[in-house]
Amino acid sequence: MSIETLIQEQINTNPLIVYMKGTPEIPMCGFSAKVVAILQSYNVPFDHINVLDNPEIRATLPKMANWPTFPQIYVNGELIGGCDILVELHEAGELQEILDTVK
Repeated sequence: MSIETLIQEQINTNPLIVYMKGTPEIPMCGFSAKVVAILQSYNVPFDHINVLDNPEIRATLPKMANWPTFPQIYVNGELIGGCDILVELHEAGELQEILDTVK
């Protein structure tokens, strides 16, 4: 299986997935920590991939997504964005509506 196929499968089979540096328990960058804190405040389950443990994913996903940085948040197979966008959605009161669509 190619790395692109693996990534697409992860995105398609996990309704809410975060590609991040570290894990939700031990985030390895401030942006990943902020995303985890926001998602946890909504009490919504999410999957994660630690890109620090997966150099092929870390190198390939930014090209596939046309999004250069981590974390990257996907909801129902769609890239929502990164930390700044998640913060904006949260502060604008729009994130709950998006999370309510998680299947």
